[in-house]
Amino acid sequence: MDYETISAEEFGASLRGIGLNILVRDMDEEVRFLSRVFGMTAHRVSEDFAIITSGKAIFQLHTDHTYSENPLLGLLPETPPRGAGIEIRLYDIDPDQCLIQAEMADAHILQPPADKPHGLREAYILCPNGYAWVPSRPL
Repeated sequence: MDYETISAEEFGASLRGIGLNILVRDMDEEVRFLSRVFGMTAHRVSEDFAIITSGKAIFQLHTDHTYSENPLLGLLPETPPRGAGIEIRLYDIDPDQCLIQAEMADAHILQPPADKPHGLREAYILCPNGYAWVPSRPL
């Protein structure tokens, strides 16, 4: 699938399983952060929308104003963090490398990389919108 040329209708119809759509204030800022810190790739980036890929995973970003008719918009807090209670887990992404990039991007490090009893080394990094991203790799 060519994410750069696919129509919105075809893209929507292709989605299966569980999807992730993240609301952000500033698309360019979030895309830069995800690309720099986690090595993700952004497709069809506009001020409203982006398709993000990370390995075989795919998800979407939408800016707040695109949700003007959506009931979720009224639930968003005025100030971050937005995603309290959810971890966006990124498997097979080196948390130590992400920490270096996150520090260079002045990101908020909630927890530096640590070996966990469930067999993963992971870190907790907040993006500019306050979502908790958790890069991890097996020990």
